[in-house]
Amino acid sequence: MNAKKSQHVYAAHLKKSSESSDKSSILFWILSGIALIFLLWAPFQRGLFNGNNFDFERPIYSSFVWASVVLILLSIYLYFHWRLKEKSDLAIIIAWLLPITYFISTFVAASTNYAANSVYIQIIYVAFFSLAYYLTKQDLGLSILKYGFVITSYFIVIFGIMNWLGNKEAAFALVKWFAANMEPNNSYLHAVMSDSNGPRLTSVFQYANSYAAFLIAVLLVAIFLVITSSKWYSIGIHAFMVVPIIISFFVTLSRGALVILPIVLLLVLPFLKPRKQVTYLIHFVLSFGLSVIILNKVTTIGITLFQGYNSDLSISGWTNLLVISLIYAVLAVLIQKFASPWFEKLTNRFEEKRFAFLAIPVVAVIVGGIGAVLLFTDTGVTKLLPENIRTRIENINFQQHSVLERGTFYKDAMKLFEDYPVLGAGGGAWPALYEKYQNNPYISRQAHNFFLQYLTDVGIIGFAVFLVFLIFIYYIYIRNFIYQDEQTRNKRFIFYIVSISLLVHSSLDFDMSFVYLGMLLFLSLGIMISNDTMELGGRWKEVLNSKKWAYPSVILLVSMLLFFISVKMLSADSQFNQSRAIAASGNNNLNDILTPLDNALSQHPNHPDYVYQKVSILFQVYSQTKDDKYFTEATALLDQALQKEPFNFQLVDRKIYSLILKDKAEEALQFTKDKLNSFPWKVYLYEVAISLSTDLGHKARESNNIAQQDQYWNQAFELYNQFEVRKKSLALLPKEQGQGQEFSETGKMGLALGQIQFVKGKYDAAEAMFRFGIGGSLDDPATRQNIRWYLASLQKQGKTDQALFDKLVTKEPNERQEIQNLVNAKF
Repeated sequence: MNAKKSQHVYAAHLKKSSESSDKSSILFWILSGIALIFLLWAPFQRGLFNGNNFDFERPIYSSFVWASVVLILLSIYLYFHWRLKEKSDLAIIIAWLLPITYFISTFVAASTNYAANSVYIQIIYVAFFSLAYYLTKQDLGLSILKYGFVITSYFIVIFGIMNWLGNKEAAFALVKWFAANMEPNNSYLHAVMSDSNGPRLTSVFQYANSYAAFLIAVLLVAIFLVITSSKWYSIGIHAFMVVPIIISFFVTLSRGALVILPIVLLLVLPFLKPRKQVTYLIHFVLSFGLSVIILNKVTTIGITLFQGYNSDLSISGWTNLLVISLIYAVLAVLIQKFASPWFEKLTNRFEEKRFAFLAIPVVAVIVGGIGAVLLFTDTGVTKLLPENIRTRIENINFQQHSVLERGTFYKDAMKLFEDYPVLGAGGGAWPALYEKYQNNPYISRQAHNFFLQYLTDVGIIGFAVFLVFLIFIYYIYIRNFIYQDEQTRNKRFIFYIVSISLLVHSSLDFDMSFVYLGMLLFLSLGIMISNDTMELGGRWKEVLNSKKWAYPSVILLVSMLLFFISVKMLSADSQFNQSRAIAASGNNNLNDILTPLDNALSQHPNHPDYVYQKVSILFQVYSQTKDDKYFTEATALLDQALQKEPFNFQLVDRKIYSLILKDKAEEALQFTKDKLNSFPWKVYLYEVAISLSTDLGHKARESNNIAQQDQYWNQAFELYNQFEVRKKSLALLPKEQGQGQEFSETGKMGLALGQIQFVKGKYDAAEAMFRFGIGGSLDDPATRQNIRWYLASLQKQGKTDQALFDKLVTKEPNERQEIQNLVNAKF
């Protein structure tokens, strides 16, 4: 009887184990498939750039849907596998503190919309961190993600090279069925971009510096795979890609990446044994040397093809690239098969030394320093490089405009942080608030430093949590690395390279604003610790393990909620785009335009772009019909949105417009003056405030209220003086640093202030003010008005500008009488 019972229990156990295994196997393959699809799809959505604008939101919301599905599947998987055993298991729990800190910061956010999007992005990171952690506990999962990353990365490189060598239509044809909508370009928009330095390769990112950061990771990974692959064809494949990666790296023209590359290399080398360090450096130097041979020609061809396609040039570029790539691939195979064993014998005894792993990196630093001196001094070495690359390298110094501008961004970011030190100003704090703290009127919705931007988002508490998370990950990785054999280390080492490359470069740029790159970072972090062997101690571990259903249940509930939220936002985005498309088509049926727009707002209330679109339409309809219901609806929607988005200048502009539209000049003036504290470099706000002060002063004068007249007019000049003080401060900027947007007096300012001086009888001062607006086209009524007052002020002083007078009255004969009326006017 007992025997039968035992057999029954054993059979039940086997059946349960089998079912669990089957379910886990199905989930494993579904999750692996999602990961691979995402690795291919995500980069071609402009790298999932978080541009804090509706143009960039749809792919991010789609990613949020994917992440929610991943979390749902993971929660099911964890019902069978959740337990706290190794220290790395704690990282999965700690990772959730990242979106939680972002969520807490939404309560004090400068922009509710930016902050909410940042929370969603952090959840995407946690989802892929968790997916990578659990998938790669199995070697099969590790292989899938490893080669998925390598293959898709190589494809991105090939895609970029195709664009550089003029084959942009062919390149886009490969990806247009899943890439971000680029119509009607029939090519991937800005895969090669031109700026003051000439054409620069950006590939999928539309930003050369972040592509260069990605290439640093891919290059160092490719060389590592060359020196660790055992099969000759595997060595050859990885080696064949190295030269295209290096050529791509150079034609990004990224100076920051050139500085960061040796730093990352030095953070990689100490993790290799001396024999591997030697071969790694040989491949590194050899591949760069061979690349330089064709760099000039391939660069020139790319620059020429940017202006227009030429098949002969394109074929020539491909021929040069493929020949040199093949030569290096052959040399790499020969080095690995014949020279590498010799290096191993040579360094065997040396490896036994205690600090042997540091010796070669130290030598590399010395040699690299000599190389840097040769590059950055007038030794003629840079003459081997193309002119545009040579110019970029020779201009690397601490006085170049990009360094000075970054320094300004960093100082301004710290000013922002000082006002929001504990919880930060919510996700997207920098793009929401930078105009309030900026030293000069630059345009940069990115702080160009991931860590500072993180600090402004979530304050010292959230930033401390992030640092603890990173330190914990690298502690586990390095601790395990020390005790593992070389073969085990090599399996995950490429993900250390990826993570360290992205983190180091993001200290100089906004790489982490590309959600794809952030996802790669968290994917890498999860993989790095997934083979942890450090046992977790403590009684609380047993308590948590006894409630092993709790964590998966919480994740399942949260992920279901997130799924519905993400689908809702995606639907709202679709409705908004539908409304815009209808409006752009010329359909003037108000109901057709507003119905999808209202649906969007009902699903995603207070979204600033949705609100701006509807408010603009309602004001336009009000102007045509004078029906107050449209105005009332617009202002109610606007006021509600401004409570959530007080620093959104588009909405601020609409609010000022609405107040002026209803002749609420005093209220408009007060609102504008208040907003000058948030936008101290907006010339438009000075124009409006000065004009309103002038107009209100005129009204007071007409009512014989001289005290109030003087109050308003003095206020107008106080505003002008503030403007002038700011303008003078720009002269103190280093000559190498651009000031950013134009910040100078305008015709509207001059007209308002000149009228005050004219009425007061100060005609010489009035003349000086009117001069600000007399240089425009005579077709512009504002220019004619300035000229009219200017000529009148001259006549009042017994002076004339006959040429300008003749030009004006020829254009508008009535102006002769208008000028005379001003001269004769009694104020």
